[in-house]
Amino acid sequence: MHLVVDANILVSELLRQRGKELIQNPGLILYVTESVLSETSHELRKRINAIIHKKGASEELGEKLLEAAQNVINTKINIIEESVYIHLETEARNRIPRDPNDWSTVALALVLNAAIWTQDCDFLGCGCPTWTTETLLTQLTVA
Repeated sequence: MHLVVDANILVSELLRQRGKELIQNPGLILYVTESVLSETSHELRKRINAIIHKKGASEELGEKLLEAAQNVINTKINIIEESVYIHLETEARNRIPRDPNDWSTVALALVLNAAIWTQDCDFLGCGCPTWTTETLLTQLTVA
């Protein structure tokens, strides 16, 4: 199954053991845009710092979490350059008017004829199929 992954999903699942296992499922071929990768890197650092400060975790644990997440990204996520989907920017922005910053995810899904893995309701009605983590887990368990 080919899926374009939303940044929020990628961040939250990379911080969970279940999520890392799901991302590494051999039945999934995952893609992100360069902008989603950048947002993911920023948010991962932010959330890991929050874990360290709020839960009293060590800096070493934070580094290990970040390293593990980066390893999963490097081995399982296909990062697609903007030049592949930029020609669909206007169409993608029109399809996701509630959050035009997500246009690149929609454009990439259109180019690849792929679904979007997201929990974000802004993607509903954009014309691309969407999968939530729960429905994806159910599908992969049944398959």
